[in-house]
Amino acid sequence: MKRILLPTDFSRNSWNAIRYAQSLFRGHACEFFLLNAFQVGSSGLVTTMGRTHETRLYRSLKKESERGLANILALMSKSDENQDHRIKTYSMAAHLVQAVATVVKSKDIDLIIMGTKGASGLKEVFLGSNAHKIIKEIHACPIILVPDEFELYGSFEAMVLATGYEHLFHAQELKPIIEISNNFGAKVLVTHAGEASALTSHQEGVRKHLAQQLNTVKHEFVFLKKESSVNETIQKMIGERGNIHMVAMVNYWHSFFEKLTQEPVIKKVAFNTTVPFLVVHLFE
Repeated sequence: MKRILLPTDFSRNSWNAIRYAQSLFRGHACEFFLLNAFQVGSSGLVTTMGRTHETRLYRSLKKESERGLANILALMSKSDENQDHRIKTYSMAAHLVQAVATVVKSKDIDLIIMGTKGASGLKEVFLGSNAHKIIKEIHACPIILVPDEFELYGSFEAMVLATGYEHLFHAQELKPIIEISNNFGAKVLVTHAGEASALTSHQEGVRKHLAQQLNTVKHEFVFLKKESSVNETIQKMIGERGNIHMVAMVNYWHSFFEKLTQEPVIKKVAFNTTVPFLVVHLFE
């Protein structure tokens, strides 16, 4: 049974990600862990009055958090027709990244699904910053970021696996991609921003090995003319094809993309994708 963590701040965006998670696993038994993290903050006062103030604030925030979780739990139970979906709630006084790390480790979480809002320019510093921090700091399981207002209807036709063919994929890294593809009969579009003829012997070896690893799912190798950035190349493909429902990438330092372009590809895609973004961490 899949164990899926759903961080929420009770916003419309986070509720949309929860509904997406229910739809993505609508035909499968799984256990959802609904998490809300809140921070009391230190007043810097060591007086009795200061401690009393923080205790009252903690109780107030805890009560608000638990009330919000109860409301979401009721909505999830009402909207979900799968009797094999179990839901547990967690309210934690901690920074979100710390709370996520704690639950991932203690509950042996298989997947994190959370909402993120698109942004550009300086707004990236503020909007979606928690999602980016979780990508950077939580490496124990894959993460799916769901854009604001994205909805998964009946079909799931194709997903992009973006790669520079510099990394020899481990079976564990491809596991969530293959599982989702099999669940929906979706084609995996292995996508490279560049010419096939420009691949080095190493890259071609990686491509052939990847073809063997994906032999249980429908897949196609796609080579795209690179736009001004890898992110723009991917987004243009999504817009033109119209049947792509997810983008997947393996997150590891000093990737081919980043060395070649000096572009923080994972971050750019996370902030700008119009479809859910699956980030799989390097298997070690």
